[in-house]
This record gives sequence, structure tokens and C-alpha cells, in this order.
Amino acid sequence: MRTPDYTRRVAVTGLGVISPVGNDKQTAWDNLVRGRSGLGEITRFDASRYEAKVAGEVKGFEPTEWLDAKAIRRTEVSLQYGVAAAKQAVADSGFEIGDENRTEVGVVFGSGAGGQQLMIDSWRTLQERGPRAVPPTFIANGLVDSTSGMIAIETGAIGHNICIVSACATGTHNVAEGAEAIRRGDCIAVISGSAEMPLLEVAHAGFGNMRGLGMPRPGEGLETVSRPFDLTRDGFVLGEGAGCLFLEDLELAKARGAHIYAEVVGYGSAADGWDMIQPVEGGAGSARAMKMALDRRGVPGDEVDVINPHGTSTPLGDKREAEAIWTVFGEHTPKIAISGTKSMTGHMMGAAGSFEAFATVMTVAEQCVPPTVNYRDPDPECDLWVVAEATPMKVRYALSNNIGLGGHNGAVIFKRYDGD
Repeated sequence: MRTPDYTRRVAVTGLGVISPVGNDKQTAWDNLVRGRSGLGEITRFDASRYEAKVAGEVKGFEPTEWLDAKAIRRTEVSLQYGVAAAKQAVADSGFEIGDENRTEVGVVFGSGAGGQQLMIDSWRTLQERGPRAVPPTFIANGLVDSTSGMIAIETGAIGHNICIVSACATGTHNVAEGAEAIRRGDCIAVISGSAEMPLLEVAHAGFGNMRGLGMPRPGEGLETVSRPFDLTRDGFVLGEGAGCLFLEDLELAKARGAHIYAEVVGYGSAADGWDMIQPVEGGAGSARAMKMALDRRGVPGDEVDVINPHGTSTPLGDKREAEAIWTVFGEHTPKIAISGTKSMTGHMMGAAGSFEAFATVMTVAEQCVPPTVNYRDPDPECDLWVVAEATPMKVRYALSNNIGLGGHNGAVIFKRYDGD
């Protein structure tokens, strides 16, 4: 363990994703900037009795590329997504985890709900075949923290290891806390991110009864369901996947000649303390989290160029987030490009923040803002510059914002790395 140094700079040197828009960094990014939606008809279960029939499903995922047969039999797909994204990020970074450094490489990786499918399957086995048929391994492999443990096993990273759970803000908090672990001196590098597979019939039914799920524009395709900040928005779409950022002490990354995508420069976290579902008036909790992210590293608010918002496409949620952005950024707000990538992926729940951190890092690295597809009719109550087409522009600072059920708010800021 090194001495804490909160001026220590943290670099993003590796990226990994499993998502509705692609199962690797380049495919996912290419589809985002081209505005290619990953939404479609639900195939994971028979949705014929539900009004909402759309999801952001991962397609073409092969767990055998990432885990052995024994591990695959014992684990649930969200864990498999997480391990795959983590292994991609480590490989992308070029960082070699070995005996000389493995105790200094951490894992900060979460999930909103963990292996729910494993629990459902085990319950079904209990009912149909009795207690002796329930697999003894389902508990350890179905916990919310199972993915962080399996990543340590699979990568050899045996340093600081935690799993942060904050519903839809889970990914944001894990990425940002990974950076903080490096600043504290706990690690020289961290595998950070989150994974989720919420496409379960019981979850779909529950969110539907919550009146949270959206419908396509009348007379148009299924891919039009998610339309953040649009006047006609009426609900979100469930998605699934994983995102992972490999984080390093920037000076050590420079010394080994690593490619640096961006720096992690700000982090804020705050609670609404209001309601388990509805956001607080004015988006006050989200506003405090964003303001904290700016203040923590002294990032000037008027230098933020892009926000990847929570932007789930719910009528009240998007309105409250827009209010929060105006509270924090004031007259600079109309100059901030809003890139609502949930319009293409759906709401990946616990994986949303880490996937969107990936998208935000790539926005900074590539100097291009992915579009908010399906955005056509501006809502005067969401008075933001929502980019409807991919927009090349100079991006120095970009913020990723997420809001979780229970009133959890998280924001993380990335800065372009210019070699200094």
C-alpha cells in the first residue's frame, strides 16, 4: 500500500464492453456514433401477454470465449458478461498482471441485483425436485459480489476488492471509487465496472406495473421506444450487459508507454432522501452529485463540453435531470452537448453507469459525441442541447451522470489527455 495522495492522477488505459450495441469496444463505439439501435423484440421469454415487448438484448455472446465449462455451468450470465468485459479491458490496457504486482491490482466491480436468474432457477429446482436437488454452488455464484470475486480469480488481480451496489448508479460509483482507490494508495491499477442481466419476466412485469416501460412511437418501429428528453417519451426499455474500465496511476501508465484514453478527474455521490422511485424536486440530489464532481478536482463548470445523462426516457425522470443540469451549470447549460446513449442500449440497470462511462471516455478520446436517437420533438421542460446526430467537436471535459432507485446519485468526470 502506498501513501494516499489525492493529487494523484488516474488514467483510463483499457476498455471492455458487452452490450446491446456490440460485444467489444470498437463494435459498440462504431454503432453508437452511427446511431444504430440495439433495441428489438424480446426473445428471452414469451412477452406476448405484455404490452411492452422491447428490450436491449446482448446478441452473439459466447461465454466459452471467456470462461471454462465448469465455471459456465455454475454461473449466471451477468457474471459471465462482467468477466468478459473485465478480460477485454485488461487485454486492451496491455498491463501484465503477475506475481510481482497482483496484490496492487484491485477490482471494484458491482451489479444492481446480481444473479437473479440463478436464484429463480434454483427456486424452480427446489419446487420441482426437492431440497436435495438444489445446487450448493448457486449461493456463492449468485450473490451481487460474485462477479468481483470471479474477476479476481480469472485475472489474478488480488488487491483491494469490493462491490458497490446502488441500483442504476452502480456502474458510476464502481468506476469512480476505483479511481479513488488509486488516489488513496490502495492500488496501482483497478479493474472497475459493473454487469447486469435484468431481462427476466418477473422484472419486466414489475417494471410494467410500475408504469415505467415505454412504447414505440405510434406506427413506428420497436427501436423508437427509448427517446430521452423527447416531448413524446413515455418510459424506458430494459437492457443488459457490462462495462469495464482499466484504471491506472497515470505516471506509471506513462512510464510503461500505455495508451491513455482519458483521465478520471471528478466524482460526486449524493442521496435524494425523498422516495424509493420518484426523483426529488428539482433533481436536487443529482445536482449535488454533479456539483461535488466538479468541486472535488476543481473542474470549471463552464468547461464541461458533454454530458452523458441518466436519460432513461421517463417523463418525470428526464425532467428532473434537466432541472439538475440547469441548477449546476446555469447559463452554460445550452452549450453542453447531451448524449443520451440509452436511446440505443435501453436501460442496462446496474451496468448502465459503466457502459456509459465507456461511451463518455470514447467521446473524449475520439472527440465525437454519439447521438440521442429518436429525439425529434424538443420538450420545453427539458431545455437542453440534445444532439440528435453524431457531432464531432472539441471535448476537454465530459461528465457521466446516473441516478438509481432509492435515490442514489453518482457523477464522474473524464478529461482529455493531451500528453502532459
